[in-house]
Amino acid sequence: MAVTAQSIRHGGPHMPGRFAARLVVSISSADVGQRVSLRRRLPTGEYSDVVGVLESWADGTLQVRRRDGELVEVPEGIVVAGKVVPRQPPPRRRPRADESG
Repeated sequence: MAVTAQSIRHGGPHMPGRFAARLVVSISSADVGQRVSLRRRLPTGEYSDVVGVLESWADGTLQVRRRDGELVEVPEGIVVAGKVVPRQPPPRRRPRADESG
């Protein structure tokens, strides 16, 4: 999949006026093993995001492993935006009762 860009218009009661957002796919098969964020267009016309580790990109399908372990297969033809994102930070440790001031 080549790097592509397109414009999309959004608006609604929560967003006064209109604004244009540029959707860019800036990942490639070289990013396998990296944590990625993908936006895909569903058959209903709505958008859905998938965030996780890109496990493979072969035969026109991206496989992304979410943090809950679910493997999501995304056809590259429905990907409208994508980028490499930082690794998920480690969970914060809650202070024990005897450690609080």
